Amino acid sequence: MSWRNRWPALPWVAPFALFMAVLAVAPALGLAQPWDALLRVGVPLLALLLLSWPVLRTLRVQHPVADVALGVGVCALWVAPDFLVPGWRAHPLFQNALTGTLTVTVPPAELADPLVLTLRVARAALLVPVVEELFWRGWLPRWLANPSWQGVALGHYTWLGFLGTAVLFAAEHGPFWEVGLLCGLLYNAWMWRTRSLGDLILVHAVTNAALGAVVLGTGRYEFWM
Repeated sequence: MSWRNRWPALPWVAPFALFMAVLAVAPALGLAQPWDALLRVGVPLLALLLLSWPVLRTLRVQHPVADVALGVGVCALWVAPDFLVPGWRAHPLFQNALTGTLTVTVPPAELADPLVLTLRVARAALLVPVVEELFWRGWLPRWLANPSWQGVALGHYTWLGFLGTAVLFAAEHGPFWEVGLLCGLLYNAWMWRTRSLGDLILVHAVTNAALGAVVLGTGRYEFWM
């Protein structure tokens, strides 16, 4: 029996788990740049290539124009509170013992290195959407619908799956939990509508690429947690 038959969830879950593990461990390692940036990109990328490629090569994008529009719209919703209301993110509702505090994972001075900046943009716009969508929209809602999840179609949601994944997605984003919750609900709704994980990866990629443009254009590096 192959590992894919023995552990069918690995292609969907392992890259995300490793990605989160690297985010947790990397600060304690104290690696100099560009090694820190290479670690944050290399581990989840290797997991995708070794474990998830058979899944990824089957994905297709069906609604590219709508995906791009939705991705840009989600980015606008993500940054709107902070730009429209000065000090919004400093409120204890967003930064506290439960949600954590805003930290910039790569200091702006280090982003002056073209390689480090390229890796940071690539991680946000190309790697994170794949790793997260495999888990949040590809596997978790189906598992919540039925532990024998392989028979559950992509885009199928129970109410627990729809709301639960959005809440957990919000929790992953710490001080940005309120926009993370809205983003999770919109992504789930589009996944339910399109039944296409390829489309969700594109939407997420556009959102993160647009957010990267905002960060680099305004110097608001706190959006790159």
